[in-house]
Amino acid sequence: MAEEERFAQIVAIAAHDLKTPLATVYGFARTLTRTELEEPTARYVGMIEAASVELRELIEELALVARIESGRYDPVLADADTLDLAREVAAELPERVEVSGEGASVKIDPEATGRALSRLAKAASRHGGIDSVSLLVRGRELEISPLQRSAAAVVTGEELRELGAVAAVEHLLALGVTLTAEDERLLIRFAG
Repeated sequence: MAEEERFAQIVAIAAHDLKTPLATVYGFARTLTRTELEEPTARYVGMIEAASVELRELIEELALVARIESGRYDPVLADADTLDLAREVAAELPERVEVSGEGASVKIDPEATGRALSRLAKAASRHGGIDSVSLLVRGRELEISPLQRSAAAVVTGEELRELGAVAAVEHLLALGVTLTAEDERLLIRFAG
């Protein structure tokens, strides 16, 4: 077994093994949020619950990257409309997001692709120091803007500083999607 394949397998095992204790933490935090707690305890338990959800998502992204890197990624493809996908992404983001344009039908893994697009929009916002982004849809192309020059390398996965962005890029590339950062925008082109 090649060293890279072995490492990808170790990462996959670690991601899998982390899910059980994390589910326990999340489950108890969720149970506690349904009881009457005094402040600041209620706020702290809410923070634990939110962090557990975010950690679970990061573990899923890590496992996805491991599957892609080891050649074991087998996406479940379905038809999706790019405008509907952009609207779903916008609804999930804490940032202000404006969605416009005209969609087209693409064959993707809708859930994983939605997570990937959300991660890229979040990374553009976080690393660019901006509090709102726009998603412009032109058929099979989706544009995320603004993309600050300082954030471009992180968002495109060239600079390895954020797991969510790296996993998003790896996932999209595995689906044949191209990503280009130009003129303060990220262009995402879905395969035909």
